Formats: sequence, C-alpha cells, structure tokens
Amino acid sequence: MHYNCLIIDDEVELSKMTQEYFEMFEVSCACVETAKDCLRFLEENTADVFLLDINLGNESGFALCKTLREKYDTPILFISARQSDDDVLVALNIGGDDYVKKPYTLSVLLAKVKVQLKRLAAVRDKARKGEETDGNSAFAIDEPTMSCRVEGKEIALKAKEFALLSCLYAHKNTIVTKEQLFLQVWGDAFYSDGTLNVHIRRLREKIEEDPNHPKWIKTIWGTGYKLEIPS
Repeated sequence: MHYNCLIIDDEVELSKMTQEYFEMFEVSCACVETAKDCLRFLEENTADVFLLDINLGNESGFALCKTLREKYDTPILFISARQSDDDVLVALNIGGDDYVKKPYTLSVLLAKVKVQLKRLAAVRDKARKGEETDGNSAFAIDEPTMSCRVEGKEIALKAKEFALLSCLYAHKNTIVTKEQLFLQVWGDAFYSDGTLNVHIRRLREKIEEDPNHPKWIKTIWGTGYKLEIPS
C-alpha cells in the first residue's frame, strides 16, 4: 500500500495525533514505533515522505536514517525534542532533508510535508508527460530523474539536493540570496545558515571536481550563491 507519509516515532500518542491531523487534510499517513518495524513496513508498503524521530527507545533514528539512505531517496524530515545545533547538523549530514524540533505545531509540520509532496508530484507529472528540461553541453538538469549532467557525467541527486540545484539553475549566472533559497527550497525564509551550508557542501561533493575550489557553485559571501554556467 502507498502512503504520503510514514511517521517513525515511539511517542505513540503524538504520532496518532499527527496522523489524524494529516488525514483531515487528505495526506495519508502510517505510523511505526521502531527501526525494525519501519524496515518491515517498507517491505510491503511505500511512502513519499519519512518523519523520523532521533530517539526510538533503545534504537537510534540516526542509524535508521543511514540504513534508509542506502536504498531510498525519499525525503526524510527529522522530528525531535533534541534542540542542539550539533544534532541538526548530524541529521542533515547523514541524509536528512529537514529538522523539526518538538513540540511542533501540526499546521507547520503539515506545511513542510506538503512542500515535499508538491515537489514530488511535479517531478512525477513531468515524467509521465515525457518532458525534458533544456540542456547545456557542459551542465544540465533533468527533473524526471532528479539528476544532473556535468561535462558528460550523469549524477543522481537526492530530493533536497535536486531542489536546491534546480533553484540555482533557474537563476543561473545570477546571485541567489540565502533567503530566496530558504523560501523556494524549504518553503520557509527562517532557517539557519548551517542548514544551507550542509546541503551546499553535499551538492558540491557530488558535482564539483574539487569541492574546496568549486567551479560551478560559487559562494557570494554575506549574500548567497551563484551557479556559473558558461554561455
């Protein structure tokens, strides 16, 4: 069976409340309590978005995230009562797409999930229609496969990486401010620079020959970033 959202959290009452709220707005949702239950669930079901708690009883959400990333590119939104910046950075570095601190507001969490669902729907729609993005001999992106081609090499990207690169590509050779990126990629203008820096670094590690001396994604200090593509 397919669900829009899978909640992996051992706080059963909170999960059920979140599930009921999401389903009021036609976002189908399932809940599991442990990492083992999650992997068993995914053997027979699919989900568009994972909501993952860091503390799963005696298990670690961080460890589960690493396991999921070996097989799935599904967006992972961490939901946790842990407040430190270190936890946020670890979550993003190991493959998380977002970090929502508990106690969360149900309407805000739903909005974040809907941003991910809307993006996935757009990608799938273009894939069904067989549309292709226009390319560039040196650099091109392809929405149906969420990939890019850099100097002849095809590179697969995760959902958040592709969304970030797509935003830069749409404004190529011009400066895109941090606020623009937060709003267009995360759907919220109020994020920390650390969140953006982690995702830019992961993207550079995939597309740049030397991530420490980037050719494509240039930092505009104090302002934002620019994707430089020769005409």
